[in-house]
Amino acid sequence: MRLSELTSLRREDLHVGAGAHIRVIGKGRKERCTPLSKNTRAVLAAWAREPPRAENQPLFPNARGGRLSAHGVHYLLNKHVGMAAVQCPSLKNKRVSPHVLRHTTAMDLLQEGVERSTIALWLGHESVETTQIYLDADLAMKQAVLDKTTPPEGRPGRYRPDDRLLAFLKGL
Repeated sequence: MRLSELTSLRREDLHVGAGAHIRVIGKGRKERCTPLSKNTRAVLAAWAREPPRAENQPLFPNARGGRLSAHGVHYLLNKHVGMAAVQCPSLKNKRVSPHVLRHTTAMDLLQEGVERSTIALWLGHESVETTQIYLDADLAMKQAVLDKTTPPEGRPGRYRPDDRLLAFLKGL
């Protein structure tokens, strides 16, 4: 989800029964349903059992029961990244933001073989071209493509044309 979509979720947007999903109102007031994994459903079902502190409360409220701000989400994310960095020190040198998590999800879906058009729907994009920005291939994907395009009987090294080809090219 976009950060703005996450912070504007209400308790009634969460559906944890059969076909568990979250109803999201995205850009342009467009509605979409985002399915929940079993683990996420379990966590959110437990979260939803917590008593609301205020009338018409957001799904993820701030300490006073109001809507969690973008700054609040960044603060919480940075706090948890800091705690995770104790076990995974490489996180200390990484920039982690809600948008980076969104981008990472798109790349993970692509690497698992999910069609670009499905990823566009998942992200709430109107066109696949918008989604393409998220899907710049990483080094491992580029290497996999390169491995598929190298002829198996090809020899490594620089190509050297024979005299006939060079004579033909010079004659042009």
